[in-house]
Amino acid sequence: MPEKACFPVPGASLHAVIWWAFEIPPTATGPPLPSGTGAYKPGPFVIVHGGGGEVSALARKAKFEEIERKLMESLVGKYGCERTSLTSIFSFASRFPALSLTALLRALILFSFMGSAFAQGGPPYYTNDPGTPGHLNWEINLGYMPFYYSNQSVSHTPDLDLNFGVGDRIQLTYENAWLRAQNPSSPTKFGLGQSNFGVKWRFYDAGESGLSISTFPQFFLNNPDDAVRRGITPASQGFLLPFEFSKKFGPVDMDYEIGYQFNHKGPDSWLTGLIVGHDFTPKLEADVEFYSQGTFHPSENQPTIGVGARYKIHKPVILLLMTGRSLEPARPNQSYFVGYFGLQFLLPPKSYK
Repeated sequence: MPEKACFPVPGASLHAVIWWAFEIPPTATGPPLPSGTGAYKPGPFVIVHGGGGEVSALARKAKFEEIERKLMESLVGKYGCERTSLTSIFSFASRFPALSLTALLRALILFSFMGSAFAQGGPPYYTNDPGTPGHLNWEINLGYMPFYYSNQSVSHTPDLDLNFGVGDRIQLTYENAWLRAQNPSSPTKFGLGQSNFGVKWRFYDAGESGLSISTFPQFFLNNPDDAVRRGITPASQGFLLPFEFSKKFGPVDMDYEIGYQFNHKGPDSWLTGLIVGHDFTPKLEADVEFYSQGTFHPSENQPTIGVGARYKIHKPVILLLMTGRSLEPARPNQSYFVGYFGLQFLLPPKSYK
């Protein structure tokens, strides 16, 4: 019977799968498969003639036990997989012999350790993405956001962005900031910004590399203080209805957002943004953002370009950085420099790998 390179069939242990997936070369003392089920071919693949085999000797290797434990916890916790269904996943994958089986299984293992597949949009950027924190998880962003204009500067000191997951596709959001407005012709002013309440719903999700689409309706409301009277926040209040799109193209992640804002006591406005990013290391992500917002009557827009990064300091703490500038000559209402410098906290930490 000719040999056939394939996944361990249902019944083979997860230890054998891990041995196979990480291409550990068999040695003279390596554990053989039970009699009649096949043998290890020199190299990375397990050669199976038929039937399942238990490779219990690998259980003595502590590093494989640790990988097994983490893999199973991630699959069960994130996808609700039952322990007995794992071999069914491998059996399904074996139906596609044209793929690199090693690469396929590695992708499964790496994907199970990853958090949300939607990493590019949201803080430190202005463009949002379809990603949500996950059921009962928190994403808290705390940052310093400077905006420099030709005749003044406004800073969020700090900006607080709270996000809570309800199910796998819904996110509840509240955002506000303590504002510092500085004008050379008047004393520095401080006050509370507009409260931003929103609900994001990812209503289409084609998986890790497929297209995802969400909507993120938000209200912008003034608080019962004198920030409007003192010129710190605008008198207009609004309702924003945007749509977010996310898609992965090979090693590049792309997010796009477009929205219409209905304003009370002011002209209606629009926004659009595009983020193109790449994960350079497991800890470092870098992106470029093109963003613009404007009004219809009168017709004005404020296009900016920014570059930023996220760096995973520790699994529940991420450093957020972004700097940007205007793509047009600065006007009184056009910021010539924008930025975001802050931290993201993912809670509870055990929910994020």
